[in-house]
Amino acid sequence: MPLHLTKIAFQSESPATLKAWLESHADEARLTTRYLPKRIEEMTGGSLYWIHGHRLVGRSPILGFTENGQGRYWIRLEPRLIPVRAQPKRAHQGWRYLAAEDAPPDLSGGEADDIDAMPPAMLGELAKLGLV
Repeated sequence: MPLHLTKIAFQSESPATLKAWLESHADEARLTTRYLPKRIEEMTGGSLYWIHGHRLVGRSPILGFTENGQGRYWIRLEPRLIPVRAQPKRAHQGWRYLAAEDAPPDLSGGEADDIDAMPPAMLGELAKLGLV
């Protein structure tokens, strides 16, 4: 089973704006990171799970890692956001590993998550309390 990463969808107003940003990069999206993950071999077939509003909201499959020539690395991603069953996740700096058995399942076609119907302020308060 592949190993995944989690990362905050920084400066993204909503999962919809994150999806639009990813889709605007036709070939591949990429993020810059200072350090190459030490467990890179385990990430073949893995994804980057996005955190928005203290919950995992979607994932983007990882295509690979490339040095950008300036002492940093790019995390290369497929330019799409696959919605997942919302799962609480605390914010953190940079990226963190996520084991496959801890990753939320994908939402199928038109399936919606009930959490998406909640007002963002209420959802944020419930997430802080660990209730969602």
